[in-house]
Amino acid sequence: MALFSSQPGDEGLPGFERGLAMAAVMTMAAMVVFDGSMINIALPQIARSLNASVGATVWVANGYLLSAAMTLAIFAALSSRLGFRSVFIFGLSVFTLASVGCALSTSLDMLIAMRVLQGIGGAATLSIGPAILRSVFPNRLLGRVLGLNALLIGTSTAIAPILGGTILSTLSWQWLFAINIPLGIIAMLLALRVVPHNPALKREPFDYAGAVLSAVALGALVMAADAFTHQGNSDLITALIYGGIAIFTGMAFVWVQRRATKPLLPLNIFASSRFSLAALTSLASFVSQGITFIALPFLFQSVYGYSALVSALLFTPWPIGIILAAPHAGRLADRYSAAIISTIGLSIFAVGLALLAMLPEHAQAWDICLRSLLCGIGFGCFQSPNNREMLSNASRENSGYASGVLAIMRTFGQCLGAAFVGVLMSIYAQSSAIHISLWLAVIATVLAIVLSVSRLRGYKLAAG
Repeated sequence: MALFSSQPGDEGLPGFERGLAMAAVMTMAAMVVFDGSMINIALPQIARSLNASVGATVWVANGYLLSAAMTLAIFAALSSRLGFRSVFIFGLSVFTLASVGCALSTSLDMLIAMRVLQGIGGAATLSIGPAILRSVFPNRLLGRVLGLNALLIGTSTAIAPILGGTILSTLSWQWLFAINIPLGIIAMLLALRVVPHNPALKREPFDYAGAVLSAVALGALVMAADAFTHQGNSDLITALIYGGIAIFTGMAFVWVQRRATKPLLPLNIFASSRFSLAALTSLASFVSQGITFIALPFLFQSVYGYSALVSALLFTPWPIGIILAAPHAGRLADRYSAAIISTIGLSIFAVGLALLAMLPEHAQAWDICLRSLLCGIGFGCFQSPNNREMLSNASRENSGYASGVLAIMRTFGQCLGAAFVGVLMSIYAQSSAIHISLWLAVIATVLAIVLSVSRLRGYKLAAG
């Protein structure tokens, strides 16, 4: 296979060891996707099993997201001081052991605590996963391997609801966490075998002030997004308070980073306009995806009257589209302009979203599936080339930071998308709010296209 063949001058690991390292990173990525997608559908059963209220049980999902968001930037910074190998193995160990704790939980408080630990472990691995792939693969294959990574995530996203529903129909919710244990052991053995040590680690003081400010800012942003998804004046006030905290601490974080001798996140990583524009493009696209993933279940179930199972199946064409497009887009990005390919993907994505927004009042399932498939193909064409653009426009010593920025853009794009839907749901009737949300997703994608096209001007200037 060309992906694992070596050529003179290749960076990274030899071919066979590349494959093992890729398997370790992708196994962990699959675990995180499965964990997030399957747990949400198990919340009602968890509430009944632990005699907890639905509102309190939601923190099984929110606790994970909050702890992951608060630590993404910290682990990205630690990777340059401790090494990719140490941080990845730490995260993998914490995630796997916390999965054992989740499976053995006998109370809601214990389960939430274990989910918080899971989030910390997940953040440690997700923040540097793409950076590890860059460190073990040569630049000529970077787009291809990122395409395969997107393919795996798309496949896992498609399978997760079906697998989760199957497990819950025959076994208890604890088994949703237990399946992480063998996968975690396999990933651990592979990581210990092949994930390399960083050749030259930075023995530098840690930016504790930056770490605290980043954790508070990112955590407050998640809390604000969560509050926006609920209705009521008190929730709106809470969201505004958290939003204010996020803005204040975010500004303080930037101020500290500009003056710190060894900052948590070197702001010079954004000196490359291509990196910055790729990051902003990623943020806008994930805002769009976040809006759509929240709005569509309401459309399918509340407006069209489909069951929860049918609604899950109607989502399946989206990840299938990613599966079909992402590997080819990644290979093309290794040969041609990643910015051009990702812009084409965004354009297809925008068309698919517009078609979803224009669904008739009594839409047929096949019609919904075709429109969702187009969205998935467009997003699959966009994601891996754009990720390649981000990673390749950061120096190898900053690849851990770049990987962390990528994870932050994805996490907070989806959070902001959910917040927008929550605001619209509190203002308009449900049917109107859903359709306005879908058109807002189109607008966010158009913004992403504008940002992506701006990179093409950068290419022309560089060529000139």
